[in-house]
Formats: sequence, C-alpha cells, structure tokens
Amino acid sequence: MRPRLRSRPRGPRRPRGPRPPAVAVAVALVVVAVTAAGCAGGASGGPGGSGGPGSAGVGDPYFPEAGNGGYDVSHYALDLAYDPAAHHLTGTATITARATEDLTALNLDLEGLDVERVTVDGTAARWRRAGQELTVRPPKVLEGGRTFRVTVRYSGAPVTVTDPDGSEEGWLRTADGAVALGQPTGSMAWFPGNHHPSDKATYTVTATVPKGLRAVSNGEPAGERTTGDRTAFTWRTTEPMASYLAVLAVGRYEARRTTAPGGLPVHTFVDPRQAAASRAVLARIPDVVEWAEGWFGPYPFSSAGAIVERPEDAGYALETQNRPLFPGAPDTVLLVHELAHQWYGDSVTPRTWRDMWLNEGFAVYAEWLWREDHGGGTAQETFDAMYAGTYFPDAATNEAIWSFPPARPPDAEHISGVPVYQRGAMVLHRIRQTVGDDAFRALLRGWAKDHRHGTADTGDFTSYVEKAAPDEDFGGIWSDWLYGEGKPARPFEP
Repeated sequence: MRPRLRSRPRGPRRPRGPRPPAVAVAVALVVVAVTAAGCAGGASGGPGGSGGPGSAGVGDPYFPEAGNGGYDVSHYALDLAYDPAAHHLTGTATITARATEDLTALNLDLEGLDVERVTVDGTAARWRRAGQELTVRPPKVLEGGRTFRVTVRYSGAPVTVTDPDGSEEGWLRTADGAVALGQPTGSMAWFPGNHHPSDKATYTVTATVPKGLRAVSNGEPAGERTTGDRTAFTWRTTEPMASYLAVLAVGRYEARRTTAPGGLPVHTFVDPRQAAASRAVLARIPDVVEWAEGWFGPYPFSSAGAIVERPEDAGYALETQNRPLFPGAPDTVLLVHELAHQWYGDSVTPRTWRDMWLNEGFAVYAEWLWREDHGGGTAQETFDAMYAGTYFPDAATNEAIWSFPPARPPDAEHISGVPVYQRGAMVLHRIRQTVGDDAFRALLRGWAKDHRHGTADTGDFTSYVEKAAPDEDFGGIWSDWLYGEGKPARPFEP
C-alpha cells in the first residue's frame, strides 16, 4: 500500500524505519452529454412487481457500508471533466452489471457530488441520496441473472475522504491539478459504484482537462483529443480491477514509454520537479519486474509503470493498478514493494479489508527477498532482527509488531498497522522455513496463478498452503503467528 507504511504502513514497512504509516465482459460504451449545472434531489418509491432492494453494503467487517448487494459490476465507463481552477468535476458514469437477485432497487456508493439524472437501460429512474448511499429504483424489476446498465450524471466539488486512521484519500488537490486515490473507500469521492474489493470490473475512463495538463489513469492509453482549450485523455483497463486501485492523476507530467523484457510496455508519468530525482530508480522498473517474475510468476497486467507526484501531494505511496503512485521519487525498496502488489493485492485482491495482510505481508516479504538477492542481508537475518526487537531504530515500532495478529486487526483504524505488514511477512517466512526454498517459491507462484484476477481471503490462503504441502503441520504457524495474540514464545520450533 502506501508509505507510511501503508505502501502505507499506517505503520512501518521498510527496514530503515517506520513511516507514518473474474471475468472481463465486453461492454458498449455509452457517451452521454455532461453538464456542469448543479441539481439536487430525486424521487423515492419503488416499482411494482416481485423482488426486493439490494443491500446497502456487503457486510465488510471493518467498512460495513462499503459496497452493495444484489448485483455484480462488469464494467465502468467514466466520462469526466475537471477544472482545477474552479475545483469542479462533471461526470457521467455508465455501469454495466448483472443482477444476482430480483431487484426493485439497488445502491451505489457516492460521497459528496450532486446527482443530476439517473437512468436504467436508458429509461429515467427514481433515486434518492442518504449519506454515501445513492439508491436507484428502476422502472421495473431487474430479474436475477439479467445484465443491466445504470447511467448516473453528476457534478460538483469532489471531496477528500479521511480514513479512521486519519490519512486522506478520495480527491486530493495538487499544485497543478489533482490526484484521486481509493484505498480503502476514497473512490466513491469521484465516481458512483460498488466500492468494495470483492467486486472487480473493467474500466474505460475518459477525462477532459485544460489544454497543457494531462490526465493519467489505469490500463492502456486509448486516445487523446484536443478541442479548443481542452484535451480529453482516454484509458482502458481490460483486466478486472477493484475500485480502490483506480487512479486519476491530473497535472503536468513528463511522460515516458519504455519496455520491459518480453515487450511489456512501461509507462511513467513524473511531475517535472521530481523528474531528475526519479529517473534512475524508475529506469529499474524493467529489472524489478523481471526479478519479480522469477519469484511470483508472469506479470499479471498489460503494462507496468509509475506516477510520481510531489511529496506534498499525497502522504503515501499506493499500488494503483498498472502504475503505482509515489509522493516524490521512491527508493528501490519502495518500488519493489509497490510492484510486488501488482501480483498480491491488485491481481489477487483481498475479499474483505480484514485480509489486508495478504497484500502487505507479501509486499514486505518481497522487500526481504530483493535485499537477499541483491546483497542486502538474508530474509532470515531480517526475521531474526525483527524477532529480537532490533529491526527498527525505535523501540515503540519494534514492540508494535506484536500488538495484534496480522489476520485480526482490532478495527478499521488498524488495517494498515505495523503487524499487518511486518508480522504478515514473518508468517510467510515461517512457511518458507517449514517447506524449504524451492517449495516456497512454487507456493508463491501457484497462489498468484490460481487466484489471478480474482479475490481471496485468509482461509483460502491457509487451505492453499496446507494442500501444497500436505505432509507438513502448519497449525503452530496459524495459531501463534497468524492469529495468535502477543509475541510467540519461540521464533521457530527446534
């Protein structure tokens, strides 16, 4: 996640000390005129017929209002226009989804922004707002199994969302534009949707910005057109993506395209003030990807890259899909961390926010492996220093490793806490100690392959490990390291 250490930890990640811390469905893109006029309101009341409303939330253990029940999104088509000087966003979101039950109403997550019009399959629909919930009542029941399309036209001043741990996401204004970040719930600040990692979809994003600025999103560039004093940039993401991994960056950037081994495109977009400091480390992206493929298997997406903003523009790095975002020039270890997330977190996505250690523990362990393979100390030495309480320079961070088990953060404030990162990595090292290096490498690659572009939870992972090494006993690792309270009595069994 972000550097605090959330890739952040909202707790530490790097050894040099803590930081504050599926299936793609072809869709017809509907182009709807966008208006800047503000309009509030909407009628409530349901249609006749059988069925019921989809739930306003999927029951996530830490963010129960996030996401929505009753449907599964296959594609988002977002047509956006942003004026940084006025801080005004207009948008049309066309959401293609399949009803998983008979629906008389469905909810979308949308924070702030004024809704102007909603249609379902081209027909005007009733709607109402209540907090982050936009409830849509289609003209007739959406039968289970049916594919439908909801179009929402909206506008306003996009907001910044503050997380339970105090960090900020959503729409972050920058010196020359803005950057939109989503982990865990910030994406609802710039487009309506089913904002929970359990529902992944493909995306087409067109963003129109003042001429001279650039709009960068996920996936591949799919067109650029200037009309008068405005330029529209289109991006297309064909691999499934959780909405928290969607990014939109607006500003002035130095854009470069290179290739990694095998011809993989590498797109980088760097704030001009960060270009000199970033050049050498970003040039290592092809090498890092090639190294990571040796441990984790084939790279899971159609391109790699990075977005580098100014340090004051965002308080953390984030593994946005295809091209992670960095607040200032990253060092190599942070680059390794965020690129490892492309396998663990972006391709294999946590089913709930309780499963964050499956993102962060893996990305931290990638740091350990990188240092081990590049003369920076073995993973065993890192593990031993962490267990001994000498890994970080301050005692409080070393002690925080044992403050709760990585698979059971106490609340939403701690899903990016130190144990999720560091003790999560220690769980993986205990597995490696148990099965040996060759079997461990095969396990990392197999986990990424079997859950490619899907979602998984902790139970899926422990079952996978046990099936991959049926002759080994992992009970002590699960009870002491993954789920157990406090520091285990021994770093490993004799």
